[in-house]
Order: sequence, then C-alpha cells, then structure tokens
Amino acid sequence: MRMCAMFTLVLSLSFVAGALGADYKVEATSEGPPTADLAAEIAAQLGESGVKISKGSRAYLEFWPTKEWSTAEGFSATNEIIYPLVPGSLVGVARFKSKGADFRDQEIKTGVYTVRYGRQPVDGNHVGTAPTRDFFLLLPAADDQSTAPLDTEALFKASAEAAETTHPAIFYLQRAPEAASEPALEHDEESEWWTLSFTGKGKDGTDVPVRLIVVGHGQE
Repeated sequence: MRMCAMFTLVLSLSFVAGALGADYKVEATSEGPPTADLAAEIAAQLGESGVKISKGSRAYLEFWPTKEWSTAEGFSATNEIIYPLVPGSLVGVARFKSKGADFRDQEIKTGVYTVRYGRQPVDGNHVGTAPTRDFFLLLPAADDQSTAPLDTEALFKASAEAAETTHPAIFYLQRAPEAASEPALEHDEESEWWTLSFTGKGKDGTDVPVRLIVVGHGQE
C-alpha cells in the first residue's frame, strides 16, 4: 500500500520573526514552479503553490512541493527516524535565487534543484553530527529526470554534485510540532538557525507536519 502526502499550504499570511535584527520571512510564491528547467515527469508532479523565503527585500529560496509524497506502510517513528517518507523519494523542487549554503555550510549556487528525502548513514563518519537521521537532499535538476525513488548510493552521489563536493547537499529535518495552520519561519538565535514549518495531508486525511532548517548549519 502506498500512502501519499498532499500539501495544503495556507499561503495568505506572511510570518516574520520578531527577534531583533531578524530579516528572513516566508510568503507565497508569486509564480508557479520553474517547469522549463525540469524533466517533464518531475514538473507534472508539482503543485502550483509554493513558498518563498526572502532576506529583506531579496528573494533567497523558493520551494514547490510535489502533489503527493510517498510514505512507508506501517511506519512507526523511532528515536532516530521520525519521518515516514520513503528514502530516495522526490518531495519537491527548490530554486535558489541567491547563493546559499546547506546544513554542512557547503555553498549552494543559484539555480534549480530537485529535493529528495534521505537518511544519514549509520557509520563512524556521522557519530554525533545530528540527533536524528532525517534529511532533505538537493540534486541538480538537470541531472534528475525521473520521479522514481533513488537508491542510497545513487542519491548521495547525485546530491554531492549539487554542492560540487564529495558530500551530499543536505538540509536537516527536525522533529515537527503539531500540525500548523500556515507555513511559519522561526529563528533560533542560539544556533542561528531559521526553520521552516508546514503541514501536509495524507490521502487518508492524516496530518504530516514538516520542520526543516533552511538557513544555518550544524556544528561538527
């Protein structure tokens, strides 16, 4: 059985963090996804609604989720895995309007990327880097031609091309609070993280809250 998550983004309200000097905000995108830069198979899976994150008056990042997300049958969260998404599955498309960085502080150039879900490997190279293993990964849109899930090796290799390094371009997924009625951007002053929260809906009506760090990086 395949359960799909469909995003219902309420985009009429912009949320601006009130902390002193906070200058990132989230709002509805003013245009549809960049279909001309995408494989037709992927473009067909995107909804028209998305979110735009800006710094001051300058657009930084836009994200369009796919209409449906694949989730694992009978999923039960653990201390390490908290999201029910199928590893390697497509979750959306991102466009960096300004040069950015991932959770490892790797440079991300302006351009269009596909976004897929992945899990941090259990090996000696990643001990203590994050309390949980759920991440979104960026892939160069020009190299990602199918909506089919990618196996772990192919996913990591393709994502490394997005950062032009030997390590995947990653964005950390935190534990999400209860489902929110609209997308929100919050500032963690201690870590200097900006986290985006929004809620998806499965076809059975189940809420699928998501929370990811879109600005800021971890300590290694």
